Amino acid sequence: MSDVLNRLAEILEERKQADPANSYVASLYHGGTDKILKKLGEEAIETVIAGKGGDRDEIIYETADLWFHSLVLLAHNNIEPRIILDELDRRFGLSGLDEKANRNK
Repeated sequence: MSDVLNRLAEILEERKQADPANSYVASLYHGGTDKILKKLGEEAIETVIAGKGGDRDEIIYETADLWFHSLVLLAHNNIEPRIILDELDRRFGLSGLDEKANRNK
């Protein structure tokens, strides 16, 4: 796993104990799953809009926000980013259509 993901995962874990008044991430955790999902949805929409607009910098900024809030959701559910990377690695060499069809079996 990249150093950036490792560092973020550690910080996100630490923020679980932080004061929501002093930490944005702690405030998301404090708001629970619905607050995290609302923010994640907002970031997904902003990423789509940036992609539609085609501005490279906006796509980068919005995708970073989307990935960050995805990591918050993972941490909230005690899922390490490494597990997601392992799943992506498992899919190498598989047809996306086959992988998705086999997921439901």
